[in-house]
Order: sequence, then structure tokens, then C-alpha cells
Amino acid sequence: MSIKEIFETMDYGPAPESAVEALAWLVDQGDRFGHFINGAFTPPADGFESRNPATGEVLATLTQATQSDVDSAVTAARKAQPKWEAMGGPGRAKYLYALARLLQKHSRLFAVLESLDNGKPIREARDIDIPLAQRHFYYHAGMAQLMEAELPDVQALGVCGQIIPWNFPLLMLSWKIAPALAMGNTVVLKPAEYTSLTALLFADICKQAGLPAGVVNIVTGDGAVGEMIVAAEVDKIAFTGSTSVGRRIREATAGSGKGLTLELGGKSPYIVFDDADIDSAIEGLVDAIWFNQGQVCCAGSRLLVQEGIAETFHAKLRARMDKLRIGNPLDKCIDVGAIVDPVQLDTISALVAANTAGEMYQPQIQIPEGGCFYPPTLIEGLTTSDSLMQEEIFGPVLVSSTFRTPAEAVEIANNTRYGLAATLWSENINLALDIAPKLVAGVVWINGTNMFDAAAGFGGVRESGFGREGGWEGLSAYTKPKGKTKPLALVKPFKGDGAPADPLDRTAKMYVGGKQARPDSGYSQAIYGKSGSLLGHVGLANRKDVRNAVEAAAGATAWGKTTGHLRAQILYYIGENLSARADEFANRIDSMTGVKGGKAEVETSIQRLFTAAAWADKYDGQVHNVPIRGVALAMKEPSGVIGALCADEAPLLGLVSVMAPAIAMGNRVVLAASQPFPLAATDFYQVLDTSDVPAGVVNILTGSHTEVAKPLAAHLNVDAVWSFSSSALSATIESASAGNLKRTWVNNSQAMDWSLDHSKRFLQAATEVKNIWVPYGE
Repeated sequence: MSIKEIFETMDYGPAPESAVEALAWLVDQGDRFGHFINGAFTPPADGFESRNPATGEVLATLTQATQSDVDSAVTAARKAQPKWEAMGGPGRAKYLYALARLLQKHSRLFAVLESLDNGKPIREARDIDIPLAQRHFYYHAGMAQLMEAELPDVQALGVCGQIIPWNFPLLMLSWKIAPALAMGNTVVLKPAEYTSLTALLFADICKQAGLPAGVVNIVTGDGAVGEMIVAAEVDKIAFTGSTSVGRRIREATAGSGKGLTLELGGKSPYIVFDDADIDSAIEGLVDAIWFNQGQVCCAGSRLLVQEGIAETFHAKLRARMDKLRIGNPLDKCIDVGAIVDPVQLDTISALVAANTAGEMYQPQIQIPEGGCFYPPTLIEGLTTSDSLMQEEIFGPVLVSSTFRTPAEAVEIANNTRYGLAATLWSENINLALDIAPKLVAGVVWINGTNMFDAAAGFGGVRESGFGREGGWEGLSAYTKPKGKTKPLALVKPFKGDGAPADPLDRTAKMYVGGKQARPDSGYSQAIYGKSGSLLGHVGLANRKDVRNAVEAAAGATAWGKTTGHLRAQILYYIGENLSARADEFANRIDSMTGVKGGKAEVETSIQRLFTAAAWADKYDGQVHNVPIRGVALAMKEPSGVIGALCADEAPLLGLVSVMAPAIAMGNRVVLAASQPFPLAATDFYQVLDTSDVPAGVVNILTGSHTEVAKPLAAHLNVDAVWSFSSSALSATIESASAGNLKRTWVNNSQAMDWSLDHSKRFLQAATEVKNIWVPYGE
């Protein structure tokens, strides 16, 4: 074309990036790779090919890890971990800074190799993936430097098994490795089978940085290798990938005592209100759904447009789609690159082909022959019940629907089992900040999309997983409280056949929905004192009682919308009413437990209530210092409905220590009282009745923890489950929780010192962090 023709058509000419250096690096390695274990590459063995998805060409041959390889990597990491942690935060920071600088030094090599291996446009790898990876190592080097001063009460977990996906290979590696190393852990990481090359290049720069042997270990292979890591003797599993695999990992690790964080799938809404800047919203949408060919867990794949502008918006969107460029990922003028592998391409094609609803639009743009390419696709006019509005496609396919009112937009947006991210566009900041907290998502972007930074945690709720990557909140997944725990022995009830201690029959009921309710089973259990005297009876809860209690809690959603000040006043009121009956409760505890510790337990319980009240309006979020012209608001929100098995050994204190911080943060609770000593909880009903606690906020069941644990953990309307029971139920709870991937906090039969104030831990467990990104300026 002549210059004149170029200016007339505004067509882009090719601007290819050279792959010479990346291919030369592969050649230098012999185009064959072993694993990186204990600071060195192992000899290559039988394995599989890594291909360029844009051309189908073989880039290298990788080694399929065996059980022996995984065991060697874990052994190396275990041996290296004590010295790495003992090095101290400043010592570890030096290595993290070195890794960050080497990532910068070799940034072009990483970008080109990522594009070759993954198929993403070189502009995205160069301008987004690699700079963000560098940022994570710089940021977490600072976290390591500050750990001893700012996190003095925590320590490293130990050895972390990490499994990452193929859509952002190097970036996901940095999200996992940087915080783990900063806090003193060592790692065994498995990159995705399709895209392992930048992980192996990272192993090469670990050697250049002089990282101690065994601190970072990388093994390659298919999903079977991931299963080996999950089953290995590691202290934590961090997984990013599909929801189905995340659910299997939750089941596999149940009861093992391993820490677990899951960053899973999504079906994120992209909401456009009628006062939005339409052209800007369309450019944002291009980034939301066709960034990385739509192979993004937080892709804005559900477009929701207000009816008044829907026709105009879709017409402009189709015109913009016509201008998208698809082709060689190494061409800097390309918008959409190649799908990662033929298997994923077939999956996308099959999902779209199976759809019969709505109207599909694909622009008439040239698709390269050969390679794994799929055209940008828009499907309009779908309803929330259509499968493509619910299922994650993980490709360049946008589905669209409309709404009339903001309330309807929120309802449609939240009509999904996922909760990873959401985007909304409006020039009315009041509307935007009203809607953002109502969206069930871990991240909300206002008038922008795909904004990430190491300072702001990223992660989801519901079936998008649990845990956060980045920021202060992300560090908690790689630390544990200092000190050793002691095994918790099963606390057994006393037996007896003595006369009733009280001549009046005392058969306490359940406490459900703000009133006492008979157990569905119709059965009760006798509670005896140490001397054998009959202290009273309590009902035996079953799964139907769990159902009723959860329904009552689910109906009390208004509690989470009240102010912290109001919740504090009610907690103070509970504390005051308990104080007025302190002697009565102390005597009850002494008679049940046979130990003269009731007075101290009641006094500590009162202090727990006052502490939770004090925190109710003070446990604030943060404004993260992110490198944009804007802010990222880290808002702490209630988890929702929390089910908890209370401590057996501390009948009142164990219940109050769980209940108080949970409801202080706006949650509703279903509590299973101490199994051997439940009468303190049943007496507590009267305190709740006289303290203005709204119906359904606190629900208390009595009876067997074993009977209620599984239905409570499996209930889809329960958002988190905690267990401090002396019964060995951790495995049952974690396995049953996999249904909707709710958060769990279980004791793994380890004792907790209830005399110590663990309020901060409970407050953290009772809240979810939602990061709302708000750009500002013209």
C-alpha cells in the first residue's frame, strides 16, 4: 500500500516482533527440559510437546513428572524451608528484589516466549503480563522486609504446593510464588501442561539470582501431576483453574490439615447503564471479553445493557467488532490471538454450536488458516436461564441481555453460581457506588475493567473460590499464628441416674428464628452433672432442624445492612444482660463441667461481647495504593450465613467467642452448642430474647455434632462453616463444603486456648474483602 492509501483506509500494516531470542534460548536448552528441583534442572525424560497454538509448531519437549519427581521436589522444599524462613524478612527481600530485577532485565524474552507458548497477542504479554509479574515480586519483596515489624504474630506455613493455569502462565506464577517466598515458605509449583515454558525460564533466573536450592521447585506434566502435589506432604495447596477441579481438590484435601486457596471460574457481568459513556464502555468491553481471547476467569462475558440504549449500544458494538484484528500473536497490531490448544478450541466451538437461543453475530474478518483461532462472537437476546448465560465458555464469546432498572440489573448480575468479578459503567458516581456493594463479586470495576495490582487482593466468592491473591489480605493464606497447638481430646458428657437437680422439668428446645422450637426428631437427651444428678434435657437436632435454622438465618439479611454502630449497641446490651445473670451462668457451668471455672468463663464471655461490640464499627477496610489515577477500595463485607460447631470444653465462652464477632460483622449464625455441656447455651436464649437481637440473626441447635455437621456443611445457603468441636469432624465438614465451595475453618482436632482473645482471627474469618476500583479524573 502507498502512504496515501494507508491514510485513506487507516489499515494497520504488520508490525512483527522478532522471536529470535526466545527461539535461541530454547535451542540453548536443547529444546528439551527436565524439572527444576533443588536448584538444578533434572535430565530430560519421556514427556510431551509444547506447541505454538498459532502455528502448531513444536517449541520444546517437556518431561512428564513421575511420583518420584514430585517426592524429590517436596523433599527439597522441606529441607530448604527452615533455613529460608530463618533468613528473616530482610534476607528474603534481597532475593525477591533480585528476581524482580531479572524479570525486568529479561522482559522482552519473557514476553515473546509467553506469546509463542500461549498464543496471546505480544502487546498484552509485553504491556500487561510481564510488568504485573515484576510488580508482584517488587511488592512482595517489600512485604518480606516489613513482615517482622508489621506481622510479628505469624509465621510461615512450610511447603506450599501450587498449581497454575495456562491463560496467564508467568503472571499466575508470580501471584503464587512471590507471597509464599516473602512469608518464608518454599514452593513446589506445577505450571499448566500447555504453557510451561515461561515457568522454566523463571527457574533459569532463579539460578541467576542465586536463590538457595530447594526454595523454588518446578515440575511439569498433566493433571495427574497436580493430583500428586495435592496428595503430597505439603502444608498448603494454592490452585487457580476450573471450578470442577477446585471442587475435587477441596474433597481430596478434606481433613488433611492442609491450607487451601482456590481461584476458580467466573461468569462476570458487564453492566452498562443508560447514562454511561457508550464509546468508552464499548472500548472497555473489548478489553473485558476479547482480552487474551476471552480466556480469562474474570472476563466480562455477560453483557447487561439498560433497555433505553440497548439498540444503539449493540449497533456500535457490532461495528467495533468489525474492526478487531485476529492473527499472528507476535504481530503488535493484532487484537485477538490464538486459542491455547485445539482441545480448548473444540470446547468453545461445541458450546456455541449447542446454543439455539438469541441471535449470533460474528464479524466478517479473515481468520488465519491453521492454528487455533476463533472469531470474536456476540450472542444477543439471551435470558438468565439460557446455558450460555450460566456456563463459563472461556473463549472470545460474549452473551448479552437487557435490564430496565438498577434493581433488576443487580438481580440478573447476581443470578449465577459464580462471584469473581463485575464491571459497571455509569457517569453517575452515586449510582455506581450504590450498585457496586450489592454485586456478589470479589472485585468490582467502575468505568474500567481488568484492573489488577499486587497491592489489591484478587479473588472471588461462591463457586469462584475463596482466598485472595495480592495485598495484605493475600498474605494470610501463606501464614499461620505463631506457636504450637495441642491435640484436643474428645470431651464426653457425664453419665448418671441421680434425681433431678431441679424439681421442675427442664427440657430446653432449639432456638430458631428468634423463638424456641421443638426438635424435629421429637427426641431429647439427658444432661447429667459430675455427681450423676440430672441437670435437665435438651433436644436432639437433625437435618431438618438445620434446614429450619438456615432458613431463618437466610431470612435475616437486613442484619448485614445495618450500621456497625447499631450492631455494637445490641452486643453491648447482650453483654450487660449476661452480666446481670453472671452468678447463675457460673453456677450452671460449674454444675455441668464439674470444674470451678464458671465465674472466670462468664466474665471472659462478657469481655468477648464487649470486644466484638468495640470492633463492630472499627474493623475497617482500606484504600489501596494502586498505580492508577484512582483508588481501590477494599471493603470488608459479611460472609453471610455462618454455621459453627462450638467448643465442647468451653460451653459458654466457646459459643460467645464464635457468635459475637460473627454478628458484629453483620453475619447471621447457626450454632451447634457444646455437645456434652449444652445447658449454658439454652440458658443463653433468654439473654438473646431480652437484648433486641432480631429474629434469625442467632440460631442455636443442641444435640450431636456428628448429626448436624454434614447437613450444615453441605447446605447451599450456608456461606461458611467453622468447627471447634472435640469430635473429629474436620474431614466431614471440608468434604461436604465442596458442593458450593464455601469457606471453612476447622480445628483438625487441635485445641484452642479460649482464655486468649482471638477476636482478630474471628473477624477476618467472618468477612470477605471486596475490592472496588474507582478511576477518577477526566
